Amino acid sequence: MSEEFKIEIVNPEKSFLSKEDVTEVVVPAFEGEMGILKDHISIISFLKPGIIKIFSKSGEDNYYVEDGIVEFKNNNLSVLTSSIFNIKDIDKDKISELLAQAEENSKNSDITDQNKYLVDQKIDVLKTLN
Repeated sequence: MSEEFKIEIVNPEKSFLSKEDVTEVVVPAFEGEMGILKDHISIISFLKPGIIKIFSKSGEDNYYVEDGIVEFKNNNLSVLTSSIFNIKDIDKDKISELLAQAEENSKNSDITDQNKYLVDQKIDVLKTLN
């Protein structure tokens, strides 16, 4: 019996990724990192800044995501996000630029607690990539 399911990642520009041989996905949900396998219970959750890890028969892929919504239903995982990068393709200058911008946003005295939490998450993840 096959242990595979389908993933589709969509951003505003295009359908970013579509794979049908996925065996596991780990997403940075607001509730914490969430591992999804075939036949997982149906879910809808918000994403926080972090790494989406996709395991498939062709190997492992890692993507940096800043926000979004994840839905798993009928062995189809959909990720809608405004910002996603393949970690293999992102250069250190882009990471440094995103990190500097996030650190600047973190210093804003008018920032809400929720936005402060998200910016701090983004800073932590970007530091691990840098």
